[in-house]
Amino acid sequence: MKNFVLYNPTKLIFGAGQIAALAREIPQGAKVLMTYGGGSIKANGVYEQVKKALEGHTVLEFGGIEPNPCYETLMNAVALARSEKVDFLLAVGGGSTLDGTKFISAAIGFEGDPWEILTGARPKTAVPLASVMTLPATGSEMNSGAVISRKSTLEKFAFSTPLVFPRFSVVDPEVTYSLPPRQIANGVVDAFVHVLEQYLTYPADAPIQDRFAEGILQTLLEVGPRTLADPKDYNARSNMVFSATMALNGLIGVGVPQDWMTHMIGHELTILHGLDHAQTLAIVLPNLLWVQRESKREKLLQYGERIWGIREGSEAQRIEQAIIKTRAFFESMGNPTHLSDYSLGDDCFDEIVRRFKGRNMLPCGEKRDLDEAKLRQILAMCR
Repeated sequence: MKNFVLYNPTKLIFGAGQIAALAREIPQGAKVLMTYGGGSIKANGVYEQVKKALEGHTVLEFGGIEPNPCYETLMNAVALARSEKVDFLLAVGGGSTLDGTKFISAAIGFEGDPWEILTGARPKTAVPLASVMTLPATGSEMNSGAVISRKSTLEKFAFSTPLVFPRFSVVDPEVTYSLPPRQIANGVVDAFVHVLEQYLTYPADAPIQDRFAEGILQTLLEVGPRTLADPKDYNARSNMVFSATMALNGLIGVGVPQDWMTHMIGHELTILHGLDHAQTLAIVLPNLLWVQRESKREKLLQYGERIWGIREGSEAQRIEQAIIKTRAFFESMGNPTHLSDYSLGDDCFDEIVRRFKGRNMLPCGEKRDLDEAKLRQILAMCR
């Protein structure tokens, strides 16, 4: 196992009816900027619950944060927060709303061009923030990372700083009941791939992390289809929601190698084709696993046996079956695994390779053995 530091200061307030906890968790006298997305929180009752809990606080609002939050939109929120001297941020929505709010938090006091936060600059301050999560997927409610897009340059970058850990996050599974099936399926796939990016690398003599990761994967396989079939099955939904949180709160990734190339390739497909983030993961992951099957051989065999019960056949056959079953699971959740399923072609592949090379991202992967030839092979299989 590698040396590591595990730090997560976020207080998780989980369960039905917990939005009321906002009243005691947000500091008295705070000037709050409440951020949200397209307005679904006003249709499903969450907005009303939040406003009631915030009675007695000074609250400003900023709506319209997009899925795959845009830098241009977020800078409008930064300007508002600066002019109004906001000292607390509350994100109400899904991972995109919270990711955007993390950027706002870091950008408010940043000296210079805030885009530099996405290209390597380290912010020195951040406005305190918290969240009410309404869409389980990203785990952003309990981590210090965010992914932001820029329309003008067609770029999508991630950043992370301990300064933007939410002070607390309220997670009420019942407020997710009204989500459409597509978003629930996306959430399951997103969480599943988050785990695999940290688990399917190479052995690091870290059995605790492996067992935690396998437990999350097994839970998602069990409750994902159930919560898709019956949105108001509280037990299934609560376990699915908590799985998404645990998939990316830092616990399973400490002391082990991580990959994240499925995400990096997926980000490019999102920015160039407009696909949902989880849709790109379902497309890319099975093909990346196939191209990297020798590099990931030992962990793929472990994954096949412990998650899918594959114990018969040669190593090559077992690895192939594990990848086939992973693809089938994504498909069963309603997430197609080829670009052609979305009537998209290969016109962006050269551009994706150009971007990877231009950012000096090749070779990449946990062993830095995914080169241009392998990247092109993965993309070709995504057709």
